[in-house]
Amino acid sequence: MILLVHAASTLFMTGLIWFVQIVHYPLFDGVGRDGFAEYERRHSGATALIVGPVMVVELATAVALVVARPGNVPGWAVWMGTILVAAIWLSTALLQIPEHGTLASGFDAHALRRLVATNWLRTVAWSLRSGLALWLLARAYVPETLR
Repeated sequence: MILLVHAASTLFMTGLIWFVQIVHYPLFDGVGRDGFAEYERRHSGATALIVGPVMVVELATAVALVVARPGNVPGWAVWMGTILVAAIWLSTALLQIPEHGTLASGFDAHALRRLVATNWLRTVAWSLRSGLALWLLARAYVPETLR
């Protein structure tokens, strides 16, 4: 069950990060300067309500998989997934949150460019995690003769 919840949270976050990267963040340019600070504050608050719990579930299940690894799943794979989760959390804390903080004071084209550019780190990491999560599911649930 841990592996299924883990894969679901990772796949959810991967879809969400691609939407944010390709659609949502680029549209920040069109919000306008007058209401941008309020828009950014509301955006960040609403996003945290959705993203925060899913990221916590993903992290908790990644650690749980290291502690209680399913038999057909190699140790390197759960460790790689956990390292990618750590990279995502570090990127969020050290790169994206500070840019959102800058944008909360008002539109800043340079901060927006840095946000979009650094967010590719999370987009790539979550994409790799999705591939890994699907591979882990196959290892754990698909009979070896069908893999």
